[in-house]
Amino acid sequence: MAHLLITDRRDGSQRQVVVDRARFVIGKKPSCQLTLDRTNISREHCEIVSTDGGYRIRDLNSRNGTFINNKKIDGEAPIADGAVIQLGDFTLLFGIEPESPEAGGGAQPQEPAVRSQEAKPPAPAAAKPKVPGRQEQRCTPPELKRKIHDMLISDLDLRHVDLSKVPSREVRRRTEKVIENIINKVADEMPVWLSNKALVKEVADEALGLGPIEALLADEEVDEIMVNGWSRVYVEKHGKIELTDKRFTDDRQVMEVIRRILAPIGRRVDESSPMVDARLSDGSRVNAIIPPLSLSGPVVTIRKFASNPFTIRDLINFGTLTPQVAAYLKLCVESRRNVVISGGTGSGKTTLLNVLSGYVPHDERIVTIEDTAELKLPQEHVVSLESKPPNIENKGAIPIRQLVINSLRMRPDRIVVGECRGAEALDMLQAMNTGHDGSLTTIHANSPRDCLSRLETLVLMAGMELPSHAIRGQIASAINMMVQIARQSDGKRRVTSVTEIAGMEQDVITLQEVFKFEQTGVGRRGEVIGTHKSTGSIPTFVHDFRKRGHEIDMNMFAQA
Repeated sequence: MAHLLITDRRDGSQRQVVVDRARFVIGKKPSCQLTLDRTNISREHCEIVSTDGGYRIRDLNSRNGTFINNKKIDGEAPIADGAVIQLGDFTLLFGIEPESPEAGGGAQPQEPAVRSQEAKPPAPAAAKPKVPGRQEQRCTPPELKRKIHDMLISDLDLRHVDLSKVPSREVRRRTEKVIENIINKVADEMPVWLSNKALVKEVADEALGLGPIEALLADEEVDEIMVNGWSRVYVEKHGKIELTDKRFTDDRQVMEVIRRILAPIGRRVDESSPMVDARLSDGSRVNAIIPPLSLSGPVVTIRKFASNPFTIRDLINFGTLTPQVAAYLKLCVESRRNVVISGGTGSGKTTLLNVLSGYVPHDERIVTIEDTAELKLPQEHVVSLESKPPNIENKGAIPIRQLVINSLRMRPDRIVVGECRGAEALDMLQAMNTGHDGSLTTIHANSPRDCLSRLETLVLMAGMELPSHAIRGQIASAINMMVQIARQSDGKRRVTSVTEIAGMEQDVITLQEVFKFEQTGVGRRGEVIGTHKSTGSIPTFVHDFRKRGHEIDMNMFAQA
């Protein structure tokens, strides 16, 4: 006979049910043989089916999927004794046992009609008897982890250790050794399906790292991690969002991870300041928002950055741009053209900005200004500035605008602003117009024309009552080139337009598109099909390239 040991990971409670039907349906619907009433469980989530050769589990087109031993099944899969089924907030341990004889009867136990090959044989008569009630007294996984944490704090005495002088690998090695000893002490309380190695890693990640998302941070295929409360963790892979099987223990663990991220950079988050931007040691961008603003519990969003920054060759291989577009943008940066990169959220603006900034000559002084430091430039002479949020008394904030103004006194050859999103746009334009040619920045906009409108709006936020004609004149004289980048329907980031600002005609800024991405269709798998093309327009400042000693292949501007 088969049975399920059900663990509710939200409150740690357990119960056991017998799989007593050939078709045993599990879901939120009251008519199911096993009802699990949670929002992340579908009405009919999955079913366990008895077959001649054992048991199989079928996913019934559930919203969040059915997982066997941490792997999502596709359609259906066989299950054996000891298999761990994960459904939303619940863990189901599947077991198959031979039927026991009737109490007081002398008949031998009958072999079950269906039995897994992995089913455990009956314990021999000489085996050590089980302690009565052990199953009921055994700690559930959340309780077990808390117990191990408490023992770890007392056993791992760090009071007399200077962690700044101990390599992080050595700290982790010592911690894992202590955890292994603790697990040996509580071996009788370990669930049969939980491996020692997995528990050691999980507890060490929670004690020293970022808990369940530590493995996701190490996964190079993951571009973004989204924690929607303790029970739901999503990732973005190859431009597509998917739900993972990672879970936190509770909201307190999520809050502890947030505080661990903020501690090294001196920022905080609490009810009086429930939103915060931060960064990890590798430069990955972090945003956290907590109750009362978030109704889903603590929410964390991590935009990962590659340990080795992308190069222009990587972007070409990804199809973001072509060698011709890359060569032209390189000329623009080297010849000190002012460039604005525009695009939507997550379109790759900062990545492209980082790549283009790498073309700045190494003998020039660069000042970077960001809300959260993300840029990693290869040059040696780089000064990085980061804005400062207000303190607990809501005082002492240093916005980007003040940093832009201050940077003008730091003798910069180039100013790189991570993103213009407020009044600093006016000061950035002023810098571009007063001898700091070759500066770069990014801005949120859906097209080159939208970028100009947004810039004009941001300048007005500075509180200067300037007429629209004057603002547009500043924009037209300050910015030479706009690069539009977008994340398209197949998840890939592509440069969709490279546009020159050619001047003004009356009150209208004139634009001249040099390169564009032209979509020709959609493939069978939903991939966008298209090519980057030259429009045939030749930039007005092409002669300035030659004056600065740059060789130009005019064929790159030939219309395809």
